[in-house]
Amino acid sequence: MKQRIIKVHPADNVLVALTDLQAGEEVVYQNNSYKLVDTIPAKHKFAIADIAEGGEIIMYGVLVGKAQSHIPVGGLLSTGNVVHAANSFLTGSSHTDWHKPDVSKWQSQTFNGYHREDGSVGTANYWLVVPMVFCENRNIEVLQEALVKQLGYGRKKTYEVKAQQLINKIKGGSTIDEVLYTEIDAGTAQSTGDKLFPNVDGIKFLSHTGGCGGTRQDATTLCGLLAGYITHPNVAGATVLSLGCQNAEVRILQEEINKRSPDFNKPLYILDQQKTGKESDLLEQAIRQTLAGLMQANANVRKPAPLSKLVIGLECGGSDGFSGISANPAIGYTSDLLVALGGSVILAEFPELCGVEQNLIDRCFDKDKAERFASLVSSYSQRAEEAGSGFYMNPSPGNIKDGLITDAIKSAGAAKKGGTSPVADVLDYPEKVTKPGLNLLCTPGNDVESTTAEVGSGANVVLFTTGLGTPTGNPITPVVKIATNTTLFNRMSDIIDINTGTIVEGDETIEQAGERILDYVVKVASGEIEVSAVRHGQDDFIPWKRGVSL
Repeated sequence: MKQRIIKVHPADNVLVALTDLQAGEEVVYQNNSYKLVDTIPAKHKFAIADIAEGGEIIMYGVLVGKAQSHIPVGGLLSTGNVVHAANSFLTGSSHTDWHKPDVSKWQSQTFNGYHREDGSVGTANYWLVVPMVFCENRNIEVLQEALVKQLGYGRKKTYEVKAQQLINKIKGGSTIDEVLYTEIDAGTAQSTGDKLFPNVDGIKFLSHTGGCGGTRQDATTLCGLLAGYITHPNVAGATVLSLGCQNAEVRILQEEINKRSPDFNKPLYILDQQKTGKESDLLEQAIRQTLAGLMQANANVRKPAPLSKLVIGLECGGSDGFSGISANPAIGYTSDLLVALGGSVILAEFPELCGVEQNLIDRCFDKDKAERFASLVSSYSQRAEEAGSGFYMNPSPGNIKDGLITDAIKSAGAAKKGGTSPVADVLDYPEKVTKPGLNLLCTPGNDVESTTAEVGSGANVVLFTTGLGTPTGNPITPVVKIATNTTLFNRMSDIIDINTGTIVEGDETIEQAGERILDYVVKVASGEIEVSAVRHGQDDFIPWKRGVSL
């Protein structure tokens, strides 16, 4: 550890501990000495000036809280003495002048992807099986059992092997202690056989709990999300199962598909159980049509594409006090690099933009986009308040334990994922990304709901930062997991792909890490690297039911 404390922004009146600091200890930052009144755990903050009761807490250069009681120089900021506060925001003139980073290194670089007739390029090639309503989930499971292993997409599960070894020990008369403590050996998950369709990455089944019983808006929104997945560049085609009487009508799905892809011509098979009659007939038709679709999908092969065809979703989950210092600004720089190359990035999680709205408003290309962003944030916040919650309740217990004690502190760090480029477009869930540059997408802060939404809007790679560790993945898009600290990277190396703890330790700059991440993304997009979430089959898919989810 080359540095023990850091100031994130020149205007801040707090410092961040990069390692545990003891009460009574004197620390020096830029020739200023501070005697610590309290023990400051790593990732937490302490005051560098006396802050009176009601005084403002400034971090990342913005208001992130107010003191509930006097905080002396060297005093720990905690939920006991700090309450959430954030600046209000107004729409006005935009300031979209932007100093683009040097991208000459990547200017002529390509990735190998799957080209679609609408001009988009996939980083993978999947077939989807989609239920229109939860009533079809069991049929979806039957199709999964019938097709996955037989086509060579099944994986030999590490834990099935380990469990079988232990079961054999029990059958052989082992004691409880032997079952609890005897070492067992098993290889990692691997394919159970050769793929019948080598150019198809797999069949994915999007089970969900929606489609009926909610509002008509719920049904239309779900159809929009499903249409986003069916038209996604990582998808070759789809089999859709409809019961026939649900709110999420096939007609609405087709309308939503046409919105996103007016000339849609991928293989799409839609089966209605109530029209078909016997369940056995439905499933037989689904199997036949899915296999026919896979034969067509297998004809597509990877070919070079410019990096401008990448659409990167930016996500964080299990955040810690280092997230806004290392991983988030690192992928923010990656975002800026991709935008400068003509690509698209998606910054979502609107509850986690609390306190930095004005910065994003000022970066909007035009007033209409600024006003739309302000309107979406305000109405979302109002709905949360009406439900007895609020953005201030967004930080999880894990966030708070690791130094993110107010939503504004968490949000100011989370917003770093969006880099510094102008805002090209503002989208409401589940609209599609159509413009290169930075896109703001209204989603909750919930990791899986937000990741699901970003992919539905077109993300063909997701960069996901975490300080506490989370296995989140997606059925059709590779989710690259990025650790904010080296301890996490080493402890959970089976689910983490990249370490940015090097920034905290002073071994790498934010810019160097951002460039390293872009190089990694190119390899992932080309199918050269299988990220941990894909390797483990972490196919998380949770549609956001419009309402209050933070």
